This record gives sequence, C-alpha cells and structure tokens, in this order.
Amino acid sequence: MTTQEESLIADPEEIANSPLGVELSASQCRALAGKMAALGMKDGQHLIEEGRSDDTLYLIVSGEAEVVVNSTGGDEVILHLLRKGDIAGELGFVDGRPHSAGLRVVETCIAYSLSRADFETFLEQDPDLVYKVMRAIVRTVHTILSDMNLSHMEMSNYIYKRHGRY
Repeated sequence: MTTQEESLIADPEEIANSPLGVELSASQCRALAGKMAALGMKDGQHLIEEGRSDDTLYLIVSGEAEVVVNSTGGDEVILHLLRKGDIAGELGFVDGRPHSAGLRVVETCIAYSLSRADFETFLEQDPDLVYKVMRAIVRTVHTILSDMNLSHMEMSNYIYKRHGRY
C-alpha cells in the first residue's frame, strides 16, 4: 500500500448504507466504525497491490478505484471500476493470500479499512456482527463470481459462434 492519510474513525451511517451494514443494527455499525480507519487517497495511489498479502477489508466511501492486473505481456489491464459502497480486498481479508489484482485510485477517494485482527475482536464480543459481515462478504464474492461466469459464457459463445448472432 502506498502513502495515505488517516483520519479519526469511520462514519457508522456510511457503513449502514453499504453492503457491509445491510444486516447490521445501528449499534453494530457504530462498533464496526470504531474499528475502522478512514483513508484519504489521491489519484494514482494504490490501495491494494497485486501480488502482495494484506489482511485488510476496504469499503469505498467516495471516489473511484480501478481493479487492475498486470498481463503476461507487461501491460496493465483494467478489470472493473469500484465506486461508493463497493468493498475490496475480501479474499485477502479472509484467507491472507496475495492479491490477484491491484486497486488503484482514479480520483480522490476515501476508503474505510478494517484489519482482520480488529475484526476478530468481535468473535467473542458480538459473534452476530461477525456472521452478518461475513455474509456480506460472501454475497459480494458470489456476485463477482456470477458476473465472471456470465462473461466467460458470453466469450465462449462468441468464440465458438453458439447461442446468438455474432
């Protein structure tokens, strides 16, 4: 991760209005906000670097960030654009493996970060919060996987000229 400016704490309302907070109570959103840091990022900075391990979950609060990967030819490929309310770093947060893609800010961006260690403090304090946040992460990953499966099917249909007009 490159340089960023940290401010005090995250806004519970932003969490409540995001996929992470969809099932959380107001008090759970406040508790989660107390464990998150607000990061101010500038255009071109990387929130996540491809190939690096990091156990942090990010919530985009404002601005935009591109999901980028380096191709085998050395070119950078933009896979997706994340906007307000999107979460990132889900798999690294859960399993600690190196990121398969990077996340680069394309305009001034504020993101909330949550480390796995801080999140795990809720295991004893509020296991319901842990369960609901993990459900939100699984829903996000499921949506990404469904979109990738659809894209793969459409590409296969295009290449093999099946199931449509090409």
